[in-house]
Amino acid sequence: MKDNRPIALKVEHVSKTFRLPTERAGSLKNTIFNWIRGVRGYRIQHVLNDISFDVKEGEFFGIVGKNGSGKSTLLKIISQIYGIDSGQVQVNGKLVPFIELGVGFNPELTGRENVYLNGAMLGFSNEEIDNMYDDIVDFAELGDFMEQKLKNYSSGMQVRLAFSVAIKSQGDILVLDEVLAVGDEAFQKKCQDYFFEAKRSKKTIILVTHSMGDVRRYCDRAMFIRDGVVDQIGDPDSIADAYSNSFLGTKPSEHVTDTKKTRDIAINGVRVLVNGEEQKYLDKYEDFDIELTVRTSAPASNQAIRIDVVDGRGWLVFSLPDKDGSVRVLDAGEHVLRFHVENSLAFGDYHIDAVFDDGTKRYLIKPACYQFHMRGYATAAMPVTVPRGTVEVDASLVSDTQRRAAD
Repeated sequence: MKDNRPIALKVEHVSKTFRLPTERAGSLKNTIFNWIRGVRGYRIQHVLNDISFDVKEGEFFGIVGKNGSGKSTLLKIISQIYGIDSGQVQVNGKLVPFIELGVGFNPELTGRENVYLNGAMLGFSNEEIDNMYDDIVDFAELGDFMEQKLKNYSSGMQVRLAFSVAIKSQGDILVLDEVLAVGDEAFQKKCQDYFFEAKRSKKTIILVTHSMGDVRRYCDRAMFIRDGVVDQIGDPDSIADAYSNSFLGTKPSEHVTDTKKTRDIAINGVRVLVNGEEQKYLDKYEDFDIELTVRTSAPASNQAIRIDVVDGRGWLVFSLPDKDGSVRVLDAGEHVLRFHVENSLAFGDYHIDAVFDDGTKRYLIKPACYQFHMRGYATAAMPVTVPRGTVEVDASLVSDTQRRAAD
């Protein structure tokens, strides 16, 4: 369906390079001497290459990419902080950047004085700041600290104060660079409420983030930048999946010793199920099953089949079966294993590795054979509870614990 809304932001064929020094000239004499010799003393870094996209009025548009991909540079170009080498940027409306919160704060001034200083930098008059001061302090939850010097604030308190001032800017277009996770859990909830309200009021919002949960939760569309070029633009779920998948398969998971293949075992299918239905997005504390379809060409009683659940950082979260049991292949053919998980996973992206263990080493049968996402939002202290699980197997696969029970 064609979107006929007016365009709030249009970026056409934008490219940006930086000159990075390769040697230091200690004096004007050395600088002139290097110039005479033809020594440039710098190298060219291409940060953005032919970037084009547009954002409609009232759209919540996400921008994702790995560190160094050019996301923050692009936001600074949109916000007219950086110039461009080529291309053009058209902004229709007042744009307010939430990029470097607290720029201009003076640590020797009190919180109150910094509110007036920062407000003036955002274009507010003293009278306007007088009228909004109480709301700013209430939102920041810093009423008992406003007469203290800013240098006595924690970094979290400073960001809360800066954010509370910034949201008073009545812009048509909000540009956000990783600001949805400022402060503690309670303050993050207030920030989320603010952005949901901004979205309901049809403000145009551009968000750069590493949180795929925020992309899925807030965005109408998203763009994936890879190495300074547009990889793809599309619906938030497909872009979040593409970003998460870009981290997978590039190297073996660190918790697995080797990636040696076995001809005896193959993975024909993996699914995450909730009440028998496949799901890729799970709610907090929602129990689920991991169903693994395994084909074996020969008995391999010395090889135990396991699954590892790995988070977005590549860290092993848990394995099933646990240390008290393992599933071993007894007969050739196709077999179905179902691992039931009592879910206590934290917010974030996860993938599943299929693993076998020959008693001395753990090997990958199939890395990252399934990805799923836990809904929610990041908190300052993420839970570390290891989920518990049980295993159901068909008649051709028997767990060690079941075998001992039978004996």
